[in-house]
Formats: sequence, structure tokens, C-alpha cells
Amino acid sequence: MSDLIVAPHERGVIRLFALDMRPEEAMFLREPGAVDQVLGVEGLDPEQIDIFPVADLDDLGLYGYLHEGCGVSEDQLNRTKLEAVEGWVMVVRSAAFGGRAATLSPDPRLHLIGLFTEEATNWTGGRIKTESAKPFSALQTLPDDDTPRRVGSSLVAVLVLIVIGGILWLIL
Repeated sequence: MSDLIVAPHERGVIRLFALDMRPEEAMFLREPGAVDQVLGVEGLDPEQIDIFPVADLDDLGLYGYLHEGCGVSEDQLNRTKLEAVEGWVMVVRSAAFGGRAATLSPDPRLHLIGLFTEEATNWTGGRIKTESAKPFSALQTLPDDDTPRRVGSSLVAVLVLIVIGGILWLIL
């Protein structure tokens, strides 16, 4: 099943599992390393995994959690199927794998409800048509006097020579 294979550098994918276990067992999955064991992989980031009873979502429900909370588009979600889910669920984001490839071997008490993708930000844009966006549109002025000012550096050089001369006079 390709849903259980995590591609290297995968981004924006959310895997939703129903947990067929007692509440105490589901709560135990919140402990460090417990999810690693039930998914058959090591080194998962627990900050990228949510485990909770569906009842905690109240009126929002799984549909709202995925759409509004996780940024999953409506066309990927089946409201009827998600409203039928009861008990505890586990949400595993791609970031939990830290960019590594993995093959999941879930415990038989975990049932994959679905694989969803977060809406990506569209960074494309149209052409900017303002005058200030055109190349070389900034006001280009040349200084009135093109001769370099070397008075300051000459003064510093004279002071350095005086200091060196004074040090040499004191030493000798």
C-alpha cells in the first residue's frame, strides 16, 4: 500500500489513523517513542503527531479539524466518512519523519482513514506594471565633483607618522 510509504523530503502530507484500542492505550501513545513502536519506524518528531479522542473536537469534528486546522482542501474530504469516525485518532504530519524516507508497518489496531495534503501557498504572481519596478528606473545622479576627497586619509597618515616618530624618539 503506497499510503504507508513515506518519500524522502515529503512535505505537506497528513496521515489520519483510527485507533482501535482502549483510551488508556491511546493516551500512552503520547509518551516518547510509543508512536515509533506502533508505526514500526524510529525517530519520529512527537511535536508533529496529534493523538486525541474525536469527541474533544466538539462541533468542529474531524472535517473541521482537517480543513480549518490543517489546511486540507474541501475537495479531499468526505464529510460523511469523517463524521462516522469515533473514538481516538492519530494525525501524523510529514514533518514527523524529519525528511527521511520510511515504510510504515502499523500495529493492527491502527487503521488508516486517509491520506491528505495541505494546501500549498501559491507563490506565483503576475507581472508588476509600475514604473518603479522597471530596471534602471531609480533616479541616477552623479556627484557634482568627481575628484576624490583625500584630505581625511592624508591627515590620518600624517598623524600616524608623528606618533611613530615620537615613539622612535622616546626609544632612542
